[in-house]
Amino acid sequence: MEPVESVPRRRNEESHRAILHAAITLVAEKGFENVTVEAIASHAGVGKQTIYRWWRSKGAVVLEAINDGFADVAAFPDTGDIVADLRTQMENVTVKLVTTDFGSAYRGLIAAAQSDPELARKHIEQIIEPASVACRERLIRARDAGQIRSDTDVQTTIDLLYGAIYYRLLLSTRPLATEQVAQAVDLVFAGIRTFN
Repeated sequence: MEPVESVPRRRNEESHRAILHAAITLVAEKGFENVTVEAIASHAGVGKQTIYRWWRSKGAVVLEAINDGFADVAAFPDTGDIVADLRTQMENVTVKLVTTDFGSAYRGLIAAAQSDPELARKHIEQIIEPASVACRERLIRARDAGQIRSDTDVQTTIDLLYGAIYYRLLLSTRPLATEQVAQAVDLVFAGIRTFN
């Protein structure tokens, strides 16, 4: 994922990390709408002016915190087995969403973005699109290697795969679980796999 745009002049990495951690923790505990920049600053042990020096809004802080938190699970492996690679990456994302505060915080950010066009645009630019590009590139390599059909619509494949995760994350119809990832990958690949 690409670095999140923020106001320059970062001086203290320890304060920066504390602010990102505070943003995730508070949004997960209280909900996006109930957290203020002042609360993030207090929890991080910094002044509110420090946050505004580095970010333009609460949404920008939370967006960077989520983007930063997903950095360790965003990469796509390329073992030569597209099914295994997608399962690995999608399971890593799912585990992050289920076992840490990132799931609740991310749900809050997505909800807030529905009524904040600027936050929605930045969310797409900084989280969704880089992840989609990485998946698209991996699927294109698989298509070029003959692992999936040549007529496969790559964007629709991405939507089908990740739509299952977002559906459960946002609607909470059933628990988000890694078992669901394997099922989603298997169902999608039953339709696009080549049979050599």
